[in-house]
Amino acid sequence: MMLHNSTRQRLLSRQAIAFHSPKASQQVLGGGVAADVSALQQQKREFLGKALYNMSRKVMPPISKTEDIALGCGTIGFDRDIFTGNPSLKHLIDTYKPKLSEEETAFLNNEVDTLCSMLNDHQVSLQKDFSREAWDYIRDAKFFAMKIPKEYGGLGFSTAAVSAVLAKLATQCFDANATVAVPNSLGPGELLVRYGTPEQKSYFLPRLADGTLIPCFGLTGPHSGSDATSLIGSHGEVMVDKNGDLGVLATFDKRYITLAPVAGCVGIGLNIKDPHNLLKGKGEEGFSVALLERSHPGLIMGPRHMPLNAAFMNGTVKGEDVWIPMDCILGGQERVGFGWHMFVECLAEGRGVSLPAGSIGAARTVAAGLGAYARVRKQFRVPIAEFGGIQEALAKAGSDGLICISGGDLMNAIVDNHEAPMVVSSIMKQNCTERGRRIVEYGMDIAGGSAICRGDNNYLGNAYMSLPIAITVEGANIMTRSFQIIGQGLTRCHPHMLELIKSLQDETKSPESVATFNRQLKKVISHGASNFGNSIARGLTSVFNTKLRSSKAYQDGDKLLIYHEQQLLRLSANFALTADLCFTLGGKLKFEELLMGRLADTMGAIFLGYATLHHYSRRRGIHGLEAVTEHAMLRLEKEAQDALKAAADNFPGPLGPIASLVMRVACWPLGGFSRVYEAPSDHLTKEVSELLTTPSGMRDFFQENVYMAPEGTRHQVSDLIRALPLCVEADSILRDVKRQKRSPTSEEAVKLAKAEQVRDMLIQVNTFDYLTTEEGQKGYERPALAGTAARLEAQERKRFAA
Repeated sequence: MMLHNSTRQRLLSRQAIAFHSPKASQQVLGGGVAADVSALQQQKREFLGKALYNMSRKVMPPISKTEDIALGCGTIGFDRDIFTGNPSLKHLIDTYKPKLSEEETAFLNNEVDTLCSMLNDHQVSLQKDFSREAWDYIRDAKFFAMKIPKEYGGLGFSTAAVSAVLAKLATQCFDANATVAVPNSLGPGELLVRYGTPEQKSYFLPRLADGTLIPCFGLTGPHSGSDATSLIGSHGEVMVDKNGDLGVLATFDKRYITLAPVAGCVGIGLNIKDPHNLLKGKGEEGFSVALLERSHPGLIMGPRHMPLNAAFMNGTVKGEDVWIPMDCILGGQERVGFGWHMFVECLAEGRGVSLPAGSIGAARTVAAGLGAYARVRKQFRVPIAEFGGIQEALAKAGSDGLICISGGDLMNAIVDNHEAPMVVSSIMKQNCTERGRRIVEYGMDIAGGSAICRGDNNYLGNAYMSLPIAITVEGANIMTRSFQIIGQGLTRCHPHMLELIKSLQDETKSPESVATFNRQLKKVISHGASNFGNSIARGLTSVFNTKLRSSKAYQDGDKLLIYHEQQLLRLSANFALTADLCFTLGGKLKFEELLMGRLADTMGAIFLGYATLHHYSRRRGIHGLEAVTEHAMLRLEKEAQDALKAAADNFPGPLGPIASLVMRVACWPLGGFSRVYEAPSDHLTKEVSELLTTPSGMRDFFQENVYMAPEGTRHQVSDLIRALPLCVEADSILRDVKRQKRSPTSEEAVKLAKAEQVRDMLIQVNTFDYLTTEEGQKGYERPALAGTAARLEAQERKRFAA
């Protein structure tokens, strides 16, 4: 390496002094040369640091303005803890304590029950609408105003209360769940509360609270689905009208907008340009939200979509060259270009609360209703609850249901703690809606023919057709899983990456940015090394503890918590290490969606695992909760393990083989012997199934917040739940009679007869004289029968029997 001229001169002068004075040479060479060597090393470090910085800039694409805004929106919390590799269950337990107020509980037990009693799910699906009576009650009882503060006439409910209301509505009618969800999540009511001008708040919020105006939000367009904020086809230009007033001339084309066909006001996402600089620094170009009433000139609302078999209102919002006064921009001129902040921070509630609430309702319905049905329904003279295939499906539905409920409780508490966690809300949306779909599929498999024949007795069919809708809205699950969770999580939640990435965006390549990059890079390397060590240590401990663990260990609640927290800590370290290895891909990571999807599965399983333990710690004491929690935790741990194994097997990029080797050494230090997580045993599966098909504390738990019709009212789910104790008692009598080889007593005979009568009623499916209006007209003949009659007429012999 060439020496700097000044450095060479200093060395020569010192050598000359040393020649004349040996003693001086010791002092000079002992201190001065060491200082120069240190300076050279510093120069080398700076050279290498700058080289690394420049190389990293080449592989890291520039962050767009939209991405930069998104990285600054929302909050981080427990999602960041997972990325550290050391999350704390105690922190969750101490910080988040979901609870309903007396007022909220009363609303659930009164107003929600009243609305449920007005809704016949089958009739709603046929009519594709609610009755005027139901619509008026929804408005008058302020179902649309649960999140609007009381000062504006709303209910001012907590997030936990909104979730509970939506979940209970879903146990009776999914269309009611969807209808009530929108005004209480992505507003524009909530947007008005947070960002509206005083004039906008005073005008709109009281009208939204008393139901005068039904709200909707128009974001998605034909060319902007999951990438809704691209706003293709929805744009506006700042202009001055003939009166000299500032405004926006806008054109927009929105679809899939829930409540649009009946909405009285709509928030519309627009990409606003200001080519003539009319804003003059008050507001800026970009994503903005306009707030328009239905009667606004040029606004076209009314045409409906038909999402599968659903009845909730969903349609289009369009307008061409619509003049929007600046007063109609949500938040006024100051908020022009601020739409991303509004959208992202409010989206956490819609994605993380409202959509999972539907899955929670489905979980409670399947566990309570199908659990009873499996005991009521007999085949081969045996309740189908005794069949292994039914037990497996019920146990999975039960543990998935517990996972959704646990995740919902924690997410609600996080939002009520004034947090807006974008990554956690994405996990909740993607994971819970997918589990909700699986839960209903398990239910359909168990119910068989009674689940595919529509009518009042079918409480699964409409949910089965509705849950795929939840999976597609507010960011399709495929996109959320394979891109959003990890794409945003790595930059937003990693403890050291955000500053590093921002330092690479400095076009001037300032010394401060280079220093920040090098400092953060060291932290990333240290972070990876720490999680490498933790993964090995925790992995070895996990192998030892798991191999020696008794199959009944979960029955001790304290040991249950300790063991599974240890496994989640191990998996968190594995995940954090793998996340660090992803940086070997640089900017190409965003194109490796298979890898990101597997990491999203891992992170989702870890978060929901902690949520399940958080739930157990709050609700322990319920008979059977240990068994269902154990079943859920074993499944979640195996999901995380399998996802990490798939990531290691397929790690992409030029350094993929090295990253894969690092993963294998750290995550599974003893090879396949270290992959200790397995599916629940058959014994545990049978235990969970029995808890759901016989009277138990877990059945009572799942029946919480399920709509129960009044006694004497024919309602399939309510009747199944009420019939279960009788059918269980009847089965016990039959076993005793058979074992004792005797006839039933008169009292037993009465109970057996009553049970058979109830069973016969509850297994019936609905039939109809006709299914269409045309078919019901007098003199109508089905075309196939008309053809049969014509063919028989041509036959010499008209029938076989005389």
